[in-house]
Amino acid sequence: MLFYYLDGTVTVLDANLCVVECGGVGFECATTRYTQSQLKVGQRSRLYTYCSVREDAIEIFGFASRDELRCFQQLIGVNGVGPKAALAILSVTTPDGFRLAVLTGDEKTITAAPGVGKKIAQRILLELRDKITGEQSEFSASSVSGIPIPQQGSRTEEALAALAALGYSASESAQALKGADTENLSVEELVRYALRAMVMR
Repeated sequence: MLFYYLDGTVTVLDANLCVVECGGVGFECATTRYTQSQLKVGQRSRLYTYCSVREDAIEIFGFASRDELRCFQQLIGVNGVGPKAALAILSVTTPDGFRLAVLTGDEKTITAAPGVGKKIAQRILLELRDKITGEQSEFSASSVSGIPIPQQGSRTEEALAALAALGYSASESAQALKGADTENLSVEELVRYALRAMVMR
């Protein structure tokens, strides 16, 4: 049994789940905080779904965008990462934030999810980096939503390393460098730019 999406009225929002009523039937979907933030009880919404069918249960996982569903599917494709861990990870960041964390080797963002330890985070970063890099290459992209992806040996990479030494995660630092002139600014200027951006948030 497969559902590509559910299109109906949101009738319940609870911790990590929502209920979408379609044709008089309420479908319970496990979901993320990111998706829930875009839903409202009584509002018509569409959730893109992943169905898990086991001997003892059928579970539906629902997401506000195909982009987030794709991230979920990538995560559960990693050995040792189940649906609950995948939901937890996507609840502490956005799809763009997740991809950025993988591309920059940012363990801190991944381990911020409850129940996700360092070993699992390292496995996720190792197994998904090439896949996500390949996806970005298909679109000839050097950034995720305007956030620079550091090239090996670049000034951006050196600036991220300097910010990491100051205690900032790679995704925090990369977000702060959004909009910076990474082609012309020196490493020191990039670091100052990022620190100013973080102070102003």
